[in-house]
Amino acid sequence: MKILIFGASGMVGRGVLRECLIAADVANVTVIGRAPLAQTHPKLRQIVHSDLFDLGAVEAQLQGMDACFFCLGVSSGGMTEAAYTRLTYDLTLSAAATLVRLNPDCVFTYVSGAGTDTTAQGRTMWARVKGRTENDLQKLPFRDVYLFRPGVIQPLHGIVSKTPSYRVLYAVLKPLLPLARALFPEAVLTTEDMGRAMLAVARRGAGRAVLEARDIAKLALPAR
Repeated sequence: MKILIFGASGMVGRGVLRECLIAADVANVTVIGRAPLAQTHPKLRQIVHSDLFDLGAVEAQLQGMDACFFCLGVSSGGMTEAAYTRLTYDLTLSAAATLVRLNPDCVFTYVSGAGTDTTAQGRTMWARVKGRTENDLQKLPFRDVYLFRPGVIQPLHGIVSKTPSYRVLYAVLKPLLPLARALFPEAVLTTEDMGRAMLAVARRGAGRAVLEARDIAKLALPAR
């Protein structure tokens, strides 16, 4: 497979990239971002592009993809709804519209979040915006669209969150996460689980478009 990853510098994206690079059936992985990763690998190709809202200049490098894993996202903390919408809804749909034109047979996987509001009418701002994003992604004519809704994610293999408040939270919870994962294996995911489950839907699909934490855990299970 040929895989494209948005957001490979983030916590989830780094975990997904790792699983793609070690997967025997992944021929190459293209990552696109505003800055280069401090990583090299025979399978890895990097596209450094300053404006992810306009992919016109790099379209030729985005063709021929079997799957796109869209792991790009920001925390809504301290943001207005307009600012969060631009970086969550507008950016995602802009990139997806370009990709579906270039790769209509591609599987598109989007990292959403537990509690997303697909009515887009609820009181929680981030959930409304994510819900609208999910709804409109499903209207695009990709081969398949999958919407991942993880809750708690345990970072592995030295991966850390780019968000300072999340780094503090993970540091506090680090001793408890393995126990929580043992007690509630379908509630606490890992960065490995996210990558393996995304590869699973790219390979063989899934029974539903919206995948909650328990669904993600089950998809990742054969590879554990």
